[in-house]
Amino acid sequence: MNSNKKLYSKASRVCLCVALGVISFFMILPFIWMISISLRPTLGSIYQNFFALVPSSISTKAYVAVWVRANFLRYFLNSVIYAGVSTILTLFFSTLGGYTFAQLRFPGRNILFLLILFSMMIPPSAILIPQFLIVKFFPLAGGNNLLGQGGSGFVNTYAGLILPFAVTGFGIFLCRQFFLTLPGDLRNSAKIDGCSEFRIFWQIMLPLAKPAVIALSIFTFTWRWNKLLWPLVVAQDRKMRVLAVALAIFRGERLAIDQWNEMMAAATIAILPVALVFLLLQKHFTKGTALTGLKG
Repeated sequence: MNSNKKLYSKASRVCLCVALGVISFFMILPFIWMISISLRPTLGSIYQNFFALVPSSISTKAYVAVWVRANFLRYFLNSVIYAGVSTILTLFFSTLGGYTFAQLRFPGRNILFLLILFSMMIPPSAILIPQFLIVKFFPLAGGNNLLGQGGSGFVNTYAGLILPFAVTGFGIFLCRQFFLTLPGDLRNSAKIDGCSEFRIFWQIMLPLAKPAVIALSIFTFTWRWNKLLWPLVVAQDRKMRVLAVALAIFRGERLAIDQWNEMMAAATIAILPVALVFLLLQKHFTKGTALTGLKG
């Protein structure tokens, strides 16, 4: 009887692995095809075997054209700065805010947290114009006077791209949920030993919140890297374009002349950093998203 159960269990696992393998293959198939198209040298070789996964001849001319002639190196660096700095600031303020709402007791704590939750329900497009006006008329920035007049503020600057999203309600909520799972005795013991509140947060609580921090970093980096509308509005100068905006414009230009290999090369460059971040941090990401929902 036990041998039959073991045999049935092994057969079930094999079937599950096969099913997951087939599903995974069909999920990554578009990405394989995208890379295949990007490595083809000419338009004729693309249309000859359009859906072939392995090109008959391989060329990196499309990547050179995109990287050098189309100035994607500049756009790539802009996206790295925008997404990287935004992620660091969001992690710092979100963990600090999450720790405060989870571990400290102060008047109005629940009301303030409810307001943060309400802010998550506002569509980004509804606050796009107010955000732009704040950035443009920010006092003493970009030639503005104390009243915010006379200059361009933070328009066409990295500060204009980054600062409006340095603090997010979702980040504070995610970190709060994780910090609620940590025992309050840790903080009480540290207080008895004479630690300041910030030292307790920085040296004791934050290292324990590593899974939540990694999960939030993946979410934030991916959102910022793929963000299109805000960079399109606030970064009007060509030199300040991020990769998502450049890719949308580049696609329209190359689609008109059937440069499929260059379009796919640009898309591969845009996707690669996000894919690498997720693959490197996938284990911690799964653990962090599981733990942040344990306690309300």
